Amino acid sequence: MSNTSTTWTHPTTNLADSPVTMAMKDGRVTSDLVKLDFCGPKTAHDGFKPMIRNNAFVAGELAIVTYLQAKAYGKPFVLLPAPVVGRFQHHCIGFNKEFGHLNPKDIEGRKVGVRTYAQTTGLWVRGILQHEYGVDLNKVNWVTIDESHLAEYKDPSNCEKLPAGASIPQMMLDGELAAAILGNDMPNDPRIERLIPDPFNAAKQWYAREGVIPINHMFVVHQDFCKQRPDIVREIYRMIGDSRSLAPASATETLPPLGLEANRKGIEMAIEWSFEQKIIPRKFSVDELFDETTAALNY
Repeated sequence: MSNTSTTWTHPTTNLADSPVTMAMKDGRVTSDLVKLDFCGPKTAHDGFKPMIRNNAFVAGELAIVTYLQAKAYGKPFVLLPAPVVGRFQHHCIGFNKEFGHLNPKDIEGRKVGVRTYAQTTGLWVRGILQHEYGVDLNKVNWVTIDESHLAEYKDPSNCEKLPAGASIPQMMLDGELAAAILGNDMPNDPRIERLIPDPFNAAKQWYAREGVIPINHMFVVHQDFCKQRPDIVREIYRMIGDSRSLAPASATETLPPLGLEANRKGIEMAIEWSFEQKIIPRKFSVDELFDETTAALNY
């Protein structure tokens, strides 16, 4: 990583357009210290692989599971306690009811589609199915279409990668898959039913008990950034907070809060479930994911 001043004062940044980040991108939130170079792709997850494999970006959003894998395989990035995408996940798995009703445990022994096994939505949905509904995840055949963002990672043995051009939503509609984890890509089709009964109320009850909004993406920076310019890293965190404060309430009501302690339980859960699901080779403590600069960030 270059140590030129431009690297830190105009850092290459992978950040999607969203209500909570838009004020940083449209000029309402600015800084005298740093001008972020928003050169990432329109869809943030398309930037995760080049960020992790090729150091294509100095800063930006990264899926929490991708970050945990990056940490496991020694990639030089540090977490900021700043979620930029999060949501409840209970509604993100569905099935075609024309092929018969399914309860959560009925997917055992069957094929279930998910874009990649290590996808963050997949992690949360599988964890909910295991811990809330008693599903044995090892008895499910997980069917994927994409590879992991980490070249070093290999899917568990009960995963199968589909050939290029295959469509998980269409395979679910055709009955070739018993169910599919699709998140916001769930087909708008009257035949689709959610696998988790009454999922939106189930999510409310889960939140009332656990106090966690599942994290999808968090902001990360290259470790050299923190070492060379901790003042700018603190400034970026301030900008994230200011941008969130200008977002409509509807955009932040299902977004995890800022701050390390406020997110500790959610991050611990992501670590625990990632290890259980064979996505990371060992558990981390939450504090391992931060350095002296980012652990002390407050907004």
